Amino acid sequence: MNRSLIKKSALHTLDVEQKALLNLQNVIDEQFVEAVLLMSNAKGRLVVTGIGKSALIAQKIVATFNSTGSPSLFLHAADAIHGDLGMVTDDDVVLCLSKSGHTPEIKVLIPLLKNMGNPIIAVTRSKDSFLGKQASFVIETQVEEEGDPNNLAPMCSTTCQLAIGDAIASSLLALQGFSSAHFAKFHPGGTLGKQLYLRVKDLAEGHPIPKVADSASLRSCIIEMTSKRLGATAVVDASDKLVGIITDGDLRRMLTNEEDLSNITASDIMTSQPITVGPDTLAVEALATLRTKGLSQLIIAEQGSVLGFVHFHDILKEGLV
Repeated sequence: MNRSLIKKSALHTLDVEQKALLNLQNVIDEQFVEAVLLMSNAKGRLVVTGIGKSALIAQKIVATFNSTGSPSLFLHAADAIHGDLGMVTDDDVVLCLSKSGHTPEIKVLIPLLKNMGNPIIAVTRSKDSFLGKQASFVIETQVEEEGDPNNLAPMCSTTCQLAIGDAIASSLLALQGFSSAHFAKFHPGGTLGKQLYLRVKDLAEGHPIPKVADSASLRSCIIEMTSKRLGATAVVDASDKLVGIITDGDLRRMLTNEEDLSNITASDIMTSQPITVGPDTLAVEALATLRTKGLSQLIIAEQGSVLGFVHFHDILKEGLV
């Protein structure tokens, strides 16, 4: 087995693709800007089409557009000319990917789209190709070589198509003022989505709230902590406002230092001015506080009123750790 050949081939491919990506900076010109503005102002959807490997890249671009707030659909160029052209509406903008710009299916599809009145943005090797001449705007992705030993398999060209798709998506995001809140709307599942929308009040729902008066006896504190199973209890004053917290650690330290336990009350054990979070605090932010302060739980409070607890294990269950 020629190990050096493996490394040489792999490094050559990466080198070729890296150079091609750097060259793409030259195509971010006024033609690109006008194409993005056309897509941004479209009343309909972004229809992305292609054939072969370009079709696979088109599907990924569609997924990126949809997940970042630009309604999009994939139209396979071959299927389009056998009935799927009905997916395209009058207000749609078409983004067509083709390395050569001369593919037979593209030559059939593009005139049909033009007759329907849909503007076409081409991502292709040359503006002088069939696709390039028919398109409203052309984003050229010229590559000197693909990167494989025979210079045949689409590698560098598809990498460039993918990069252009990402560049368009990024530009549309900037124009639309797309925020993390919008991103969470389209990504409610999985860890990433939870980081953007899950709040501590969501984690505390259904949990009992351990709470004792500052005058409560040691026995009452232990019973409250044991029954609610959070390893802590909030301490409130006569007006039901938060004044402290008692944790398992506070109990252990008190038992170590005190011999006479008969007159011990919650106010003697508690840690005053506990760290709290508001109900709308993101769970991921609460996690950061827990880690920074070395805590196991936080009291959820608002204007001095105890609303619940968020425990490290609650966040752990959600997969945010």
